[in-house]
Amino acid sequence: MLGIGIAVGAAIGPAPETSLAGSAGVVQKLPALIAAIAASRQAQTPAPASTAASTTPPAITPEATPTAAASTPTTAAGTPATSTTPTTDAEGVSKKTTTTKTVTGASKLPPITSVWLIQLSGTSFSEALANPTATPYISGQLIPQGTFLTGWSALSASAFANDAALAEKKASVGSAPPILHSIVQPPCPEGAAGATCAAGTPGALSAADEFLKATLATITATTTYSEHGLVVVTFVTVANPTAAELPAGSSSATLTSQPPAGVVLLSPFAKAGAKPTTTFNPSSPKQSLEKLLHASA
Repeated sequence: MLGIGIAVGAAIGPAPETSLAGSAGVVQKLPALIAAIAASRQAQTPAPASTAASTTPPAITPEATPTAAASTPTTAAGTPATSTTPTTDAEGVSKKTTTTKTVTGASKLPPITSVWLIQLSGTSFSEALANPTATPYISGQLIPQGTFLTGWSALSASAFANDAALAEKKASVGSAPPILHSIVQPPCPEGAAGATCAAGTPGALSAADEFLKATLATITATTTYSEHGLVVVTFVTVANPTAAELPAGSSSATLTSQPPAGVVLLSPFAKAGAKPTTTFNPSSPKQSLEKLLHASA
Protein backbone atom coordinates (compact mmCIF):
# COMPACT_ATOMS: atom_id res chain seq x y z
CA MET A 1 0.00 0.00 0.00
CA LEU A 2 2.91 2.32 0.70
CA GLY A 3 4.18 1.69 -2.81
CA ILE A 4 0.76 2.46 -4.26
CA GLY A 5 0.65 5.76 -2.38
CA ILE A 6 4.08 6.81 -3.67
CA ALA A 7 3.08 6.00 -7.20
CA VAL A 8 -0.06 8.04 -6.96
CA GLY A 9 1.81 10.96 -5.44
CA ALA A 10 4.40 10.86 -8.14
CA ALA A 11 1.77 10.83 -10.79
CA ILE A 12 -0.09 13.78 -9.34
CA GLY A 13 2.99 15.87 -8.70
CA PRO A 14 3.07 18.95 -6.44
CA ALA A 15 -0.24 20.03 -5.04
CA PRO A 16 -1.87 22.74 -7.19
CA GLU A 17 -2.79 25.98 -5.79
CA THR A 18 -6.38 25.62 -6.91
CA SER A 19 -8.95 22.78 -6.28
CA LEU A 20 -7.96 19.28 -7.43
CA ALA A 21 -11.31 18.84 -9.13
CA GLY A 22 -10.68 21.79 -11.27
CA SER A 23 -7.50 20.40 -12.69
CA ALA A 24 -8.08 18.94 -16.13
CA GLY A 25 -4.79 17.03 -16.05
CA VAL A 26 -5.75 15.05 -13.02
CA VAL A 27 -9.07 14.01 -14.51
CA GLN A 28 -7.39 12.78 -17.62
CA LYS A 29 -4.81 10.76 -15.69
CA LEU A 30 -7.30 9.17 -13.23
CA PRO A 31 -8.20 6.04 -15.36
CA ALA A 32 -4.52 5.23 -15.84
CA LEU A 33 -3.93 5.59 -12.13
CA ILE A 34 -6.82 3.21 -11.28
CA ALA A 35 -5.51 0.66 -13.75
CA ALA A 36 -1.99 0.92 -12.28
CA ILE A 37 -3.36 0.43 -8.76
CA ALA A 38 -5.35 -2.63 -9.83
CA ALA A 39 -2.34 -4.14 -11.59
CA SER A 40 -0.14 -3.59 -8.57
CA ARG A 41 -2.71 -5.15 -6.22
CA GLN A 42 -3.09 -8.19 -8.50
CA ALA A 43 0.66 -8.77 -8.49
CA GLN A 44 0.83 -8.69 -4.69
CA THR A 45 -2.33 -10.80 -3.96
CA PRO A 46 -2.04 -14.69 -4.22
CA ALA A 47 -4.13 -16.44 -6.86
CA PRO A 48 -7.70 -17.29 -5.79
CA ALA A 49 -7.16 -21.02 -6.49
CA SER A 50 -4.20 -21.10 -4.11
CA THR A 51 -6.16 -19.31 -1.43
CA ALA A 52 -9.05 -21.71 -1.73
CA ALA A 53 -6.70 -24.62 -1.47
CA SER A 54 -5.15 -23.26 1.71
CA THR A 55 -8.46 -22.52 3.42
CA THR A 56 -10.50 -25.61 2.41
CA PRO A 57 -10.28 -28.46 4.95
CA PRO A 58 -8.83 -31.70 3.59
CA ALA A 59 -11.33 -34.14 2.14
CA ILE A 60 -12.25 -37.10 4.36
CA THR A 61 -11.18 -40.33 2.70
CA PRO A 62 -13.26 -43.55 2.89
CA GLU A 63 -10.66 -45.10 5.20
CA ALA A 64 -11.38 -42.39 7.79
CA THR A 65 -15.16 -42.73 7.51
CA PRO A 66 -16.77 -45.62 9.46
CA THR A 67 -19.16 -47.48 7.17
CA ALA A 68 -21.20 -50.65 7.32
CA ALA A 69 -18.70 -52.42 5.09
CA ALA A 70 -15.78 -51.39 7.29
CA SER A 71 -17.48 -52.92 10.34
CA THR A 72 -17.77 -56.36 8.67
CA PRO A 73 -14.86 -58.67 9.60
CA THR A 74 -12.84 -59.75 6.59
CA THR A 75 -10.39 -62.48 5.91
CA ALA A 76 -6.83 -61.96 4.77
CA ALA A 77 -7.99 -62.06 1.17
CA GLY A 78 -10.46 -59.22 1.82
CA THR A 79 -13.63 -61.30 1.58
CA PRO A 80 -16.23 -61.28 4.39
CA ALA A 81 -15.41 -63.75 7.16
CA THR A 82 -17.76 -66.68 7.70
CA SER A 83 -20.26 -65.98 10.47
CA THR A 84 -20.46 -68.42 13.37
CA THR A 85 -24.02 -67.39 14.25
CA PRO A 86 -26.55 -70.25 13.82
CA THR A 87 -28.53 -69.77 10.63
CA THR A 88 -32.10 -70.64 9.69
CA ASP A 89 -31.51 -71.36 6.04
CA ALA A 90 -33.16 -74.26 4.23
CA GLU A 91 -30.37 -76.68 5.10
CA GLY A 92 -30.53 -75.89 8.79
CA VAL A 93 -34.28 -76.29 8.92
CA SER A 94 -34.06 -79.59 7.06
CA LYS A 95 -31.55 -81.00 9.57
CA LYS A 96 -33.64 -79.90 12.52
CA THR A 97 -36.78 -81.42 11.08
CA THR A 98 -35.07 -84.72 10.40
CA THR A 99 -33.83 -84.91 14.03
CA THR A 100 -37.39 -84.25 15.39
CA LYS A 101 -38.89 -87.28 13.37
CA THR A 102 -36.28 -89.89 14.88
CA VAL A 103 -37.01 -88.49 18.46
CA THR A 104 -40.79 -88.40 18.13
CA GLY A 105 -40.96 -91.57 16.02
CA ALA A 106 -44.55 -92.87 15.55
CA SER A 107 -45.40 -96.54 16.15
CA LYS A 108 -43.93 -98.84 13.49
CA LEU A 109 -46.07 -101.81 14.51
CA PRO A 110 -49.07 -102.47 12.22
CA PRO A 111 -52.38 -103.30 13.90
CA ILE A 112 -52.49 -106.81 15.40
CA THR A 113 -56.09 -107.94 14.82
CA SER A 114 -55.69 -111.74 14.82
CA VAL A 115 -54.00 -113.61 17.66
CA TRP A 116 -53.55 -117.37 17.90
CA LEU A 117 -52.84 -118.96 21.31
CA ILE A 118 -51.38 -122.44 20.75
CA GLN A 119 -51.18 -124.65 23.87
CA LEU A 120 -48.91 -127.65 23.51
CA SER A 121 -49.02 -130.71 25.72
CA GLY A 122 -45.88 -130.84 27.82
CA THR A 123 -43.89 -129.15 30.53
CA SER A 124 -41.80 -126.32 29.08
CA PHE A 125 -39.66 -125.08 26.22
CA SER A 126 -36.61 -125.81 28.35
CA GLU A 127 -37.49 -129.51 28.23
CA ALA A 128 -38.05 -129.30 24.47
CA LEU A 129 -34.67 -127.65 23.89
CA ALA A 130 -32.98 -130.28 26.03
CA ASN A 131 -34.24 -132.93 23.58
CA PRO A 132 -33.52 -131.44 20.13
CA THR A 133 -33.76 -134.88 18.49
CA ALA A 134 -37.41 -135.18 19.57
CA THR A 135 -38.22 -131.55 18.77
CA PRO A 136 -36.45 -130.66 15.50
CA TYR A 137 -39.04 -128.06 14.50
CA ILE A 138 -39.21 -126.28 17.87
CA SER A 139 -35.44 -126.26 18.38
CA GLY A 140 -34.33 -125.65 14.81
CA GLN A 141 -37.03 -123.38 13.34
CA LEU A 142 -39.55 -121.94 15.80
CA ILE A 143 -37.26 -120.39 18.40
CA PRO A 144 -34.72 -118.99 15.88
CA GLN A 145 -37.59 -117.30 14.00
CA GLY A 146 -39.56 -115.95 16.97
CA THR A 147 -39.25 -113.96 20.19
CA PHE A 148 -38.42 -116.31 23.07
CA LEU A 149 -39.55 -115.37 26.60
CA THR A 150 -38.00 -117.93 28.92
CA GLY A 151 -39.43 -116.59 32.20
CA TRP A 152 -43.07 -116.45 31.15
CA SER A 153 -45.61 -118.98 32.40
CA ALA A 154 -48.58 -120.46 30.56
CA LEU A 155 -50.90 -118.15 32.49
CA SER A 156 -48.83 -115.15 31.38
CA ALA A 157 -49.06 -116.35 27.79
CA SER A 158 -52.85 -116.62 27.98
CA ALA A 159 -53.23 -113.17 29.55
CA PHE A 160 -50.86 -111.67 27.01
CA ALA A 161 -52.78 -113.17 24.07
CA ASN A 162 -56.02 -111.63 25.38
CA ASP A 163 -54.46 -108.21 25.98
CA ALA A 164 -52.66 -108.22 22.62
CA ALA A 165 -55.98 -108.71 20.85
CA LEU A 166 -57.71 -106.05 22.96
CA ALA A 167 -54.86 -103.61 22.25
CA GLU A 168 -56.33 -103.04 18.79
CA LYS A 169 -59.96 -102.76 19.93
CA LYS A 170 -60.06 -98.98 19.41
CA ALA A 171 -58.26 -99.21 16.09
CA SER A 172 -60.86 -101.69 14.83
CA VAL A 173 -63.84 -99.33 15.17
CA GLY A 174 -65.83 -99.58 11.96
CA SER A 175 -64.06 -102.78 10.91
CA ALA A 176 -63.87 -106.40 12.04
CA PRO A 177 -63.03 -106.66 15.77
CA PRO A 178 -59.79 -108.33 16.91
CA ILE A 179 -60.00 -112.12 17.24
CA LEU A 180 -58.29 -114.52 19.63
CA HIS A 181 -58.07 -118.13 18.44
CA SER A 182 -57.37 -120.65 21.22
CA ILE A 183 -55.88 -123.90 19.93
CA VAL A 184 -55.15 -126.85 22.24
CA GLN A 185 -53.18 -129.91 21.19
CA PRO A 186 -55.37 -133.02 21.33
CA PRO A 187 -54.65 -135.29 24.31
CA CYS A 188 -52.67 -138.46 23.93
CA PRO A 189 -55.00 -141.42 23.28
CA GLU A 190 -55.93 -143.60 26.19
CA GLY A 191 -54.72 -147.12 26.62
CA ALA A 192 -52.14 -148.85 24.52
CA ALA A 193 -52.62 -146.42 21.63
CA GLY A 194 -51.26 -143.66 23.79
CA ALA A 195 -48.11 -145.41 24.93
CA THR A 196 -45.99 -143.68 22.32
CA CYS A 197 -47.02 -140.18 23.44
CA ALA A 198 -47.32 -140.62 27.18
CA ALA A 199 -46.36 -137.59 29.26
CA GLY A 200 -42.70 -137.45 30.24
CA THR A 201 -41.48 -139.51 27.28
CA PRO A 202 -39.63 -138.40 24.13
CA GLY A 203 -42.75 -139.45 22.24
CA ALA A 204 -44.77 -136.73 24.01
CA LEU A 205 -42.32 -134.08 22.86
CA SER A 206 -42.32 -135.45 19.32
CA ALA A 207 -46.15 -135.32 19.25
CA ALA A 208 -46.09 -131.68 20.37
CA ASP A 209 -43.42 -130.83 17.81
CA GLU A 210 -45.34 -132.41 14.94
CA PHE A 211 -48.65 -130.85 15.97
CA LEU A 212 -47.10 -127.38 16.18
CA LYS A 213 -45.38 -127.72 12.82
CA ALA A 214 -48.62 -128.68 11.05
CA THR A 215 -50.67 -126.02 12.82
CA LEU A 216 -48.25 -123.15 12.09
CA ALA A 217 -47.97 -124.17 8.44
CA THR A 218 -51.71 -123.56 8.10
CA ILE A 219 -51.75 -120.28 10.07
CA THR A 220 -48.71 -118.62 8.50
CA ALA A 221 -50.00 -119.31 4.98
CA THR A 222 -52.99 -116.99 5.51
CA THR A 223 -53.18 -113.33 4.50
CA THR A 224 -54.62 -112.53 7.92
CA TYR A 225 -51.42 -113.66 9.60
CA SER A 226 -49.05 -111.97 7.13
CA GLU A 227 -50.82 -108.61 7.48
CA HIS A 228 -52.07 -108.49 11.09
CA GLY A 229 -51.12 -111.75 12.82
CA LEU A 230 -49.48 -112.85 16.04
CA VAL A 231 -49.02 -116.41 17.33
CA VAL A 232 -48.40 -117.14 21.04
CA VAL A 233 -47.06 -120.62 21.81
CA THR A 234 -46.70 -122.16 25.26
CA PHE A 235 -46.86 -125.51 27.10
CA VAL A 236 -49.78 -126.64 29.27
CA THR A 237 -51.03 -129.86 30.84
CA VAL A 238 -53.48 -131.53 28.47
CA ALA A 239 -55.53 -134.32 30.06
CA ASN A 240 -57.69 -136.95 28.41
CA PRO A 241 -61.39 -137.18 29.32
CA THR A 242 -61.08 -140.06 31.77
CA ALA A 243 -58.24 -138.53 33.76
CA ALA A 244 -60.00 -135.16 33.89
CA GLU A 245 -63.41 -136.74 34.59
CA LEU A 246 -64.81 -135.12 31.47
CA PRO A 247 -67.29 -136.40 28.88
CA ALA A 248 -65.87 -138.64 26.18
CA GLY A 249 -64.34 -136.79 23.28
CA SER A 250 -63.42 -133.76 25.33
CA SER A 251 -60.15 -132.66 26.86
CA SER A 252 -58.80 -130.10 29.27
CA ALA A 253 -55.82 -127.76 29.28
CA THR A 254 -54.45 -126.73 32.65
CA LEU A 255 -52.43 -123.53 32.71
CA THR A 256 -50.17 -122.85 35.68
CA SER A 257 -47.62 -120.25 36.69
CA GLN A 258 -45.04 -122.77 37.96
CA PRO A 259 -42.69 -123.82 36.63
CA PRO A 260 -42.27 -121.23 33.86
CA ALA A 261 -43.31 -122.98 30.68
CA GLY A 262 -41.78 -120.29 28.47
CA VAL A 263 -43.47 -118.51 25.57
CA VAL A 264 -42.59 -117.98 21.91
CA LEU A 265 -44.10 -115.06 19.96
CA LEU A 266 -44.23 -115.54 16.21
CA SER A 267 -45.26 -112.70 13.92
CA PRO A 268 -44.22 -111.09 10.62
CA PHE A 269 -43.33 -108.06 12.76
CA ALA A 270 -41.32 -109.87 15.45
CA LYS A 271 -37.54 -109.73 15.50
CA ALA A 272 -36.17 -113.19 14.76
CA GLY A 273 -34.10 -114.75 17.53
CA ALA A 274 -34.91 -112.07 20.12
CA LYS A 275 -34.82 -113.05 23.80
CA PRO A 276 -36.09 -110.03 25.76
CA THR A 277 -36.41 -110.03 29.54
CA THR A 278 -39.16 -107.42 29.61
CA THR A 279 -42.70 -108.14 30.79
CA PHE A 280 -46.05 -107.23 29.31
CA ASN A 281 -47.75 -104.15 30.75
CA PRO A 282 -51.55 -104.44 30.45
CA SER A 283 -52.01 -100.70 31.13
CA SER A 284 -50.21 -99.84 27.88
CA PRO A 285 -50.64 -102.96 25.73
CA LYS A 286 -49.84 -101.34 22.38
CA GLN A 287 -46.50 -99.89 23.52
CA SER A 288 -45.65 -103.02 25.49
CA LEU A 289 -46.39 -105.27 22.51
CA GLU A 290 -44.20 -103.15 20.25
CA LYS A 291 -41.30 -103.36 22.71
CA LEU A 292 -41.61 -107.13 22.89
CA LEU A 293 -41.75 -107.71 19.14
CA HIS A 294 -39.03 -105.18 18.32
CA ALA A 295 -36.73 -106.19 21.16
CA SER A 296 -33.02 -106.69 20.50
CA ALA A 297 -31.77 -110.20 20.02
